[in-house]
Amino acid sequence: MQLDLNLLTALDALLEEGSVTDAAARLHVSAPAMSRTLGRIRRATGDQILVRTGRTMTPTPRALALRATVHELVQQAQSVLSPQTEVDLTLLERTFVLKWHDALAAAAGPPLLRAVRAEAPGVRLRFLSEAATDTHDPRRGDIDLEATSSEPSSPEIRHEIMGHDRLVLAMRPGHPLNSGPLTVEDYAAAEHITVSRRGRLRDPVDDALQALGLTRHVVVAAPTNATALQFVRHHDLVVAVPELISRPLLDDLGLRARPLPQPLTMPAIPIHVAWHQRYDNDPAHTWLRGQARTALRHACSPTGDTTEGRTRASGAH
Repeated sequence: MQLDLNLLTALDALLEEGSVTDAAARLHVSAPAMSRTLGRIRRATGDQILVRTGRTMTPTPRALALRATVHELVQQAQSVLSPQTEVDLTLLERTFVLKWHDALAAAAGPPLLRAVRAEAPGVRLRFLSEAATDTHDPRRGDIDLEATSSEPSSPEIRHEIMGHDRLVLAMRPGHPLNSGPLTVEDYAAAEHITVSRRGRLRDPVDDALQALGLTRHVVVAAPTNATALQFVRHHDLVVAVPELISRPLLDDLGLRARPLPQPLTMPAIPIHVAWHQRYDNDPAHTWLRGQARTALRHACSPTGDTTEGRTRASGAH
């Protein structure tokens, strides 16, 4: 039996995209051509691979079992057939898209840009906000690097933890809570601002207070850390923000930070950097990940130590 190994590339795209149209766009072929290729794959495997369910297509059990193996085979073939093992950074012209939490972008973005420009002046960076409704999806490959506190849930997304942060209370120097000991009752009685892309007036701090039999009065919600801190600068408001990555904004605005009052405690905040596995063997992307690691780990470390990050997915580069 003669096998067309191009079918593996098409099968990999079909299984990742779950759509004939999207797989065709990814491989730069027409949808009818991809549909015919799916027919050939079905005949070769003796399985339907993808079956239509309403307006979507669902992988069969055989397809799910093959998914990891097919992707690994395609990655190995690309590695074998690709002559490019290094990239000339001085000649590299490429735009990388980064979707980062606004505080992470403020803390680590400037040093990242400085490092990138020093080695690859032809590279441009596009920082996207974490919008409440976002059409950009790392699973589709239109995000090069995502940095957030949430762990990715998709198996095709690689991710590493760059470090951990903790919540502190930010307020203006003249705020009444800045003088003397701070009790949890005093904290709850103050007026508060939350940081929420969706404008929510409640967050996990309220749950922790509720467990202590307390409630707080939230008077405003802001979409980003930077906006919330501007409110705090001009009003007697208190906001809970990540301590380490908020340092540049706190310093620039002349704001004070205090620890959460005992016995109020909140869990540490992990800082994840994530990318689609299709970029694992991309030399330019590998270089960018290294630059981002350095900038993010420095931003997440009280001492500037850059050795804290740990790989959270097998095969991460």
